[in-house]
Amino acid sequence: MKNGKKKIGLTFLGIVALLAALFLYYYITLPAINIHSTETWWSIFIILLILAAILAIRKFRKEQKNFKDLAGLPPRSKLKELGAAKYILYLMAVLAAVLIVGIILSSPIVNAKKYQNLMQVQERVFHQDISQADFSTIPILDKDSASLLGNRKMGSMVDMVSQFEVADDYSQINVNNRPVRVTPLVYASAIKWLTNQSNGIPAYIKIDMTTQDTECVKLDQPIRYSKSEYFNRNIYRHLRFKYPTYIFDNQIFFEIDDEGTPYWICPVKKFSIGLFGGQVIGKVVLCNAQDGSCTSYEIDEVPQWVDKVYQAELLLNLYDYSGTLKHGFFNSVLGQKDCLQTTNGYNYIALDDDVWVYSGVTSVSGDQSNVGFVLMNQRTMETRFYKVEGAIEDSAMSSAEGQVQNLGYHATFPLLLNIAGEPTYFMALKDAAGLVKKYAMVNIQKYQWVAIGDTITDCQKAYSELLTTNGISATENGLVEETSGKIANLMSVIIDGNTHIYLTLEGKEDIFDIDMANANLIQIVHYQIGDRIKMKYIPGRDPQTVTELP
Repeated sequence: MKNGKKKIGLTFLGIVALLAALFLYYYITLPAINIHSTETWWSIFIILLILAAILAIRKFRKEQKNFKDLAGLPPRSKLKELGAAKYILYLMAVLAAVLIVGIILSSPIVNAKKYQNLMQVQERVFHQDISQADFSTIPILDKDSASLLGNRKMGSMVDMVSQFEVADDYSQINVNNRPVRVTPLVYASAIKWLTNQSNGIPAYIKIDMTTQDTECVKLDQPIRYSKSEYFNRNIYRHLRFKYPTYIFDNQIFFEIDDEGTPYWICPVKKFSIGLFGGQVIGKVVLCNAQDGSCTSYEIDEVPQWVDKVYQAELLLNLYDYSGTLKHGFFNSVLGQKDCLQTTNGYNYIALDDDVWVYSGVTSVSGDQSNVGFVLMNQRTMETRFYKVEGAIEDSAMSSAEGQVQNLGYHATFPLLLNIAGEPTYFMALKDAAGLVKKYAMVNIQKYQWVAIGDTITDCQKAYSELLTTNGISATENGLVEETSGKIANLMSVIIDGNTHIYLTLEGKEDIFDIDMANANLIQIVHYQIGDRIKMKYIPGRDPQTVTELP
């Protein structure tokens, strides 16, 4: 009787220990409970293998045998000796066969047409969609430059720098139609987490991509759910416990809404081809980083202020499927007729209050020219192709670097701009320390046309002169505009040792900047308040840069 109770007690303890081990495994690895998740399949295999081992060990202990006794037996006899464990091994073999078949049937080899249709691409006209560049809203910083500014700002926050560091997120988003990068603070170490987690993370970094203004935004309510938290407040664990069946994308995005409230944007994968193929985004969970409240949205219901749902790499992969699988999988590998792919880099463009991923499109043969470029909306996956032949980004970057080769500057991956109706690459030139020293504009179709300037305005002026020299009228194409009116105010200022005249016109809010170092503008000294004046200027800056006084 006592032996029976002892066996029952040991069995109960064994079951409790197994359940505890399974919960610990789930708590650490956080697999989705979903047939489309490979993590789920691996978890099932691990659980079944453990169960088979337990049953086999119990049988051998009961019969006082050793696993070494199986060594000389044929496979069928080995399975027979395992007892009930063999049925679990049979089940594992069946599941493995299903998994292998599922992988094959989900692949582009047998579903080329479905993969090719995952992304719908519209062909559009460049100058109709991409308006004349407004340099007051152009993001001139890449992620590396933003990181330098963020770390520098954090270094000046003496009350927080010893306890927190800046995360490496630096999500590029639009906030009130301004391109910014935002990233949260993180605990500097596990010990710093232990001493600060009760109060949470007090701030995030916000960097204006046009002015380079860097702000450490201190919050009324701290961030309590983040990637740097442990246990239940870790954002991944928090999401898993709320949505156990959702297959979250590997990359979740830190964003702020128009009021500055921090959120985690958490895309949910959707597999539309077989078990594991045709990944897109089906849902999005918005998690308030301060209180942890979550809302799940269908992909077509995501709020307008959200900018990043599709990560850039996923969009590029989807476009590559669209461009290479037009005539089937084997053509994409062998003949490669009409196969197009994105180039080896990308950047972001603000358009229609959304963030779009930009990349050039070239043939798979690896030549040094683009057949066009593609814009992909990170919120809606809307994709637009523009047929503009020209140099690939690498060639344009090399061309710009060649103009300053004596200085050893390196070009950032370019932005795509409309300058005077001309598709133009715009890039920063940085020194070895990662600091922006100059700016460059390179004509996409004629990449030997390169303009360099110490400032954006200087670069813009040089590019305008370059276009004019090559027979392209800056005025006709909108790079330079004309205005006239009575002078309302005149004011002289000194900027970098040079005299500038600022003036305004009656009935207009714009301020115009006249650089007295420009010999074509020196006649401004003959004008007074109330005089009528006619000017040519470059729009998009504040103040507007005057180029000529006709």
